[in-house]
Amino acid sequence: MKKIGFLSFGHWSPQRGSATRTASDALLQAIDLSVAAEELGLDGAYFRVHHFARQHASPFPLLAAVGARTSRIEIGTGVIDMRYENPLYMAEDAGAADLISRGRLQLGISRGSPEQVIEGWRYFGYGPAEDETDADMGRRHAQVFLQMLEGHGFAEPNPRPMFPNPPGKLRLEPHSEGLKDRIWWGAGSNKTAEWAAMLGMNLQSSTLKDDETGEPFHLQQAQQIRAYREAWKSAGHSRKPRVSVSRSIFAITSDEDRMYFGRGGKEQDSVGFIEQQRSIFGRSYADEPDKLIEQLKGDEGIREADTLLLTIPNSLGVDYNTHVIENILTHVAPALGWR
Repeated sequence: MKKIGFLSFGHWSPQRGSATRTASDALLQAIDLSVAAEELGLDGAYFRVHHFARQHASPFPLLAAVGARTSRIEIGTGVIDMRYENPLYMAEDAGAADLISRGRLQLGISRGSPEQVIEGWRYFGYGPAEDETDADMGRRHAQVFLQMLEGHGFAEPNPRPMFPNPPGKLRLEPHSEGLKDRIWWGAGSNKTAEWAAMLGMNLQSSTLKDDETGEPFHLQQAQQIRAYREAWKSAGHSRKPRVSVSRSIFAITSDEDRMYFGRGGKEQDSVGFIEQQRSIFGRSYADEPDKLIEQLKGDEGIREADTLLLTIPNSLGVDYNTHVIENILTHVAPALGWR
């Protein structure tokens, strides 16, 4: 395990017990937690994107703010739903945020998951073309986005521009060199993982995927990662790809930890249906550090990946989540080969 980051959904709620009561709280606490995580030595700060929900949404203002307040930590998403995105405008936003962070952006994108409203992307002005599904539309938007990040000129310049132009056709600005190699695809199946590999994207595999074999989640995820790497090799890319997996992992070292997560290793995978697709949800991990280490060593998905994203309970506040991260880095991560 080379890198460890946190993944926050950015929940907020005015309900009793929430330390994150407003959208402002969620955003400002995300910045503060990123700073604290960098000080602890964590490698990445990642944020989930959901529209029409009391969670993080369009991510670029937050990513830019984290980039301005930190100096080392990777800053990413897991994932941006490309059905909602104008890929050209997104390329400009991404280029600006990456330049502000001095090249630390790691953008996870995908076709998205079921949302809070029916066909929410239509409210954003997008719809599938004829004979195209919404998933196809998301993948099409992703391919256009990747093309924009290549930085080639494509637009005919005005012969009488307001400001002088460089020679030739114009590209989108600002352009951040190297960002295209730091785009990840959130794959829910082996097939989409292989598609991402052919396009040269890194792989994000979460705690949810299509149930393709009926085996435990971690075994199916490991198979997905191996299929992705084979497709990458077949595509002939020159660089080595990166692969992340997400997990809910809590090392119980205090009474407060025990109160929140003290079920002690009884968690199991679960199976359900999402949009008529049988899906498998990976288990969570919560136990005392020595027992937790043994459980995690048996997780083949974690063993196959180079990056681990820890899903955090952000609504419990910055101080508690800093404690959660420190627990993992101090008591668990070294035994998994981190650092």
